[in-house]
Amino acid sequence: MVDFKRNTMKAAAMILVTMHLSACGTILYPERKGQTSGRIDAGVAALNGIGLLFFLVPGVIAFAVDFSNGTIYLPNSAATGDDSDLRVVQAGKNLTPDQLQALISAELGQEVDLSEAQVRAEKAPDQASIGPRLSELRTAP
Repeated sequence: MVDFKRNTMKAAAMILVTMHLSACGTILYPERKGQTSGRIDAGVAALNGIGLLFFLVPGVIAFAVDFSNGTIYLPNSAATGDDSDLRVVQAGKNLTPDQLQALISAELGQEVDLSEAQVRAEKAPDQASIGPRLSELRTAP
C-alpha cells in the first residue's frame, strides 16, 4: 500500500513538472506560436509566475519557452510601427503576377506596374504575423 502511494505521488510530481517545463502559454494557446511581439497576456504570465513560486527552475523555463514561442503575447497586438494604413486582401490560391497587379491596382484605385518589381509570395500562418513580417522585410539589408 505504501509503494502504491509513493508511486502515485511520483507520477503526479512528474506530470506537474512536465507541465511546467512545457510552459503554460504553449499548452493553452498553441495557435499563438510564431508571434514576435505584442502585449503580454496577464493570465499566461500569472500562470508562469505561479510556476516560479513553487518551482523556480521550471518557472523560469516556462517563461523562456513562452517568450521564445511567442505564446505569451496576446493575439493581434503586435506592434506594426507606422502600418496604420495596412490592409489585408484575401486572394485565391496560385495568384499569377498579372492577377496580383490587377488586384493591387483595384485596391489602390490607380494603375500599378509590377513588371520590374521583385515579387515573392509568402503564406502567412495567421493575420497577426503579417505586420511583423513586413517590418522585417523593410529593415532587411
